[in-house]
Amino acid sequence: MVPHPGPRATEQRARGKSGALRAAIFGVNDGLVSNLSLIMGVTGAGVSNRVILLTGVAGLLAGAFSMGAGEYISMRVQRELFERLIHTEAHELWRSPAEELEELAGIYRERGVPPDVADEVAAALMRDPDTALAAHAREELGLDPEEGLGSPWGAAGSSFVAFTLGALVPLVPFMFGTGVGAAMASVVASGLTLFAVGGAVSAFTGRPVLLSGSRMLLFGAAAASITYGVGRLLHVGTGI
Repeated sequence: MVPHPGPRATEQRARGKSGALRAAIFGVNDGLVSNLSLIMGVTGAGVSNRVILLTGVAGLLAGAFSMGAGEYISMRVQRELFERLIHTEAHELWRSPAEELEELAGIYRERGVPPDVADEVAAALMRDPDTALAAHAREELGLDPEEGLGSPWGAAGSSFVAFTLGALVPLVPFMFGTGVGAAMASVVASGLTLFAVGGAVSAFTGRPVLLSGSRMLLFGAAAASITYGVGRLLHVGTGI
């Protein structure tokens, strides 16, 4: 019979899935809004469909690679910092166990635990090196060695895919159509997707779906409208 993973393991998995889903949602939003704004800007300038497609593909690739690389570097740096802090704490536990015991007990006393109970809990945790390290990491550093930080490559790949999916939404209509029809289809598809993404965000914020979706739609529409207006001004003023 396979043992139940327990509430802590279940909570960690749920938190990990929640974080991944949240990152995916915002990755899609970033890709959609940035590429929609870029495409609307060149559309407003009155360029050909071929130029719009080239611009959209370039924006998709540039943004996706930038997001992926940024996520990899960020995650890698966090992991290296995490490992360094844990290594330093392990060294201090080995070098000065008595001082670390008193430090841990002091943390519990500061949190309102009765002194005798704090001393007893700290002593029990310090009996096992792994348990002691985990306790000090959580209480002193705010880190959880059991939870970890995930894979930098996995985070980079997820960001790349999420951004790409979002950036494709305003671009696809121009792959199958041209002119005003393609532009309208791009705006409608992007608006519906933005509202859906905003509605999904409400699962984390607790806000009403209508409010979250409308807010996301409003910001996306504002960005696209501004870039379209700039494109029109450049087209009219310079004949681009």
